[in-house]
Amino acid sequence: MNTFQTMQTPSKRTTVAPDGSDVRALLQLKGGGVAHFELASGETSIPVAHRTVEEIWYIIGGRGEMWRKLGDAEETVGLETGICLTIPVGTQFQFRSFGPEPLAAIGVTMPPWPGYEEAYRVEGVWKPTVES
Repeated sequence: MNTFQTMQTPSKRTTVAPDGSDVRALLQLKGGGVAHFELASGETSIPVAHRTVEEIWYIIGGRGEMWRKLGDAEETVGLETGICLTIPVGTQFQFRSFGPEPLAAIGVTMPPWPGYEEAYRVEGVWKPTVES
């Protein structure tokens, strides 16, 4: 990519992620991409893992929890504005939103998201309430 890019976050979702969250796709370069993710209050995502990408999430609104499992390591962490976390390649994860407003995050995907088949469903810890 040899030019600068600038954009405004779309006012509506541009797609639905394999985990069922709303996605507003933002910009990408050769090494990675950025998106805005949102899960409505009271909803629980579909548990998934990624085949080839890793992600860094930064929570910008709402409250919730995320479960992550990779090999023998497993944890559930609280999510609120200011929390930043990683999702290494192959990590099984699921998240849920509580409180009065949606859970919102900015996610960096490395390399850029290759397409819907990147994610595959896994066994999670909570019953999903959304569809992909």
